[in-house]
Amino acid sequence: MKRGLEMSSEKIVFCKGGGCTAKLGAQALNRVLSLLPKGDPDPDLLVGYSSKDDAAVYRLTDEIAFVQTLDFFPPMVQDPYLFGQIAAANALSDIYAMGGTVKTALNIVCFPEKWDLNILGEILRGGSEKVLEAGGSLAGGHSIADSDVKYGLSVTGVVHPDHIWANNTGRPGDRLILTKALGVGILCTADRVGEAPADGMAAAIRSMTTLNKTAAECCHAYEIHACTDVTGFSFLGHLHEMMDGRLSCRIFADQIPVLPGAMACADEFLLTAAAQRNRNHVGNYVRFDDIPFAMEEVLFDPQTSGGLLVAAAPGDADSLLKDLRGRGLPAAMVGEILAREDQEIQVLYH
Repeated sequence: MKRGLEMSSEKIVFCKGGGCTAKLGAQALNRVLSLLPKGDPDPDLLVGYSSKDDAAVYRLTDEIAFVQTLDFFPPMVQDPYLFGQIAAANALSDIYAMGGTVKTALNIVCFPEKWDLNILGEILRGGSEKVLEAGGSLAGGHSIADSDVKYGLSVTGVVHPDHIWANNTGRPGDRLILTKALGVGILCTADRVGEAPADGMAAAIRSMTTLNKTAAECCHAYEIHACTDVTGFSFLGHLHEMMDGRLSCRIFADQIPVLPGAMACADEFLLTAAAQRNRNHVGNYVRFDDIPFAMEEVLFDPQTSGGLLVAAAPGDADSLLKDLRGRGLPAAMVGEILAREDQEIQVLYH
């Protein structure tokens, strides 16, 4: 049921295209960030923006560091309550990707003043429920009047300084495990033009509203060398950041979990501009060995509230995968990290 989308006789167009497809392209963003003044290095800033990681980490004591992140975007679904849940789950995910525990969250809201405030209430209700599910406290926020809706969270968590999961500390031999299926961006694009299969869109919403909390808690019992969450820069874009110019990897296309209908939608060219930006940014680092076009597009597809991509020690990988699946997650072992080779990422069939 669509909540609060009628205002007088005017129908509000709530979803024009958003989620992590609305992110600036990585290439343009990197160019801007490279020009910022760096200042003197702070030895307690353990992770900053220079490492292209999922969140910042700042050491307070020898045993406590705080993890800081924020994320917000326009709606990618028509239901305001579901949008609030998805946006919050997406923002909270960065804490889990660093190995941290969620503590507090602040709302970030852009909303048209002339719209029905019940719509805003539903967005905030959805977000608040996810913060509570994460075990955090919603501590306030900030709002501005805008022509379009945008929502997200600034989130603070904690982590032990010695137990941070950076995204670029994988090792040759590590197995790569993905905890959610891909294809969210393609399906949301198809849904906006009425072409998404009902089961595929329902599966995408279930995936986007599922916190990465369970996956992260499961991973804490095993030897994890690196971790990231797969969001707007796509599976291959975030994988490229994990390789960090010093590693290579082999990805098994037939092991990649894909949401139902996403491949068919890709074959119908129901694609996003963000996916093409991702291809332009990292395509030269990837070699596809007889991989269908649709699977290529899935691997470049921007994900909203995507899963964790984990580099697990080879001796722990099978047990971790079994544990994740035992908790109901569609996890899969999708590849392995190699010592540096001429080709950074090779995508092939197992």
